[in-house]
Amino acid sequence: MTTGAPTSSYQARAARPRRSRTRRYLPLGIAAWLVLEIWLLTLVGRAAGGLTVFLLLIAGLVLGSMVVKRAGRRAFRNLSETLGARSSVPEPSSGGNGLMMLGGLLLMLPGLLSDAVGLLLLLPPVQRTLSRRAERTLDRKLREAPYGSFGDAFRQARIHRPDGKVVQGEVIRDEPRDTPREPRPPLTP
Repeated sequence: MTTGAPTSSYQARAARPRRSRTRRYLPLGIAAWLVLEIWLLTLVGRAAGGLTVFLLLIAGLVLGSMVVKRAGRRAFRNLSETLGARSSVPEPSSGGNGLMMLGGLLLMLPGLLSDAVGLLLLLPPVQRTLSRRAERTLDRKLREAPYGSFGDAFRQARIHRPDGKVVQGEVIRDEPRDTPREPRPPLTP
């Protein structure tokens, strides 16, 4: 029951959910990354010249676009083979396209540090290591999830009430589907 009394600033702050560390520090990390990229480009520009930096950036763009194109073709071919074989489980050897695409996108970004990380992501041992780590992390997160898995979460019907409570259940119709309904009056603006 609300009394209409204004809430204090402490109560308002306590009601807001806390931001995660990722959401808090991600903008700072992106800004630091950009400053580092610009600093590295100016260092290389002073040492080797502006034309060399320009050619490095163009080479990264061309190489990155070729990698993304190749990874996209490979992913489409794997999808076509999987659908053609009517197999529900893809082969484990078909993985790595996502990391290869990410590596290509990082190569396409202007900057030397992003190029170095993009080239690292193109190496098969790095891809295998990151794939295993991501799979373990996802499995752990799914086990910790309140519903157990994504499938369980999507299967449960949830109705949100205005007070924030969730009522689980399913919709039951009293009338058969073939029964004609009365026409609704048109909405007036």
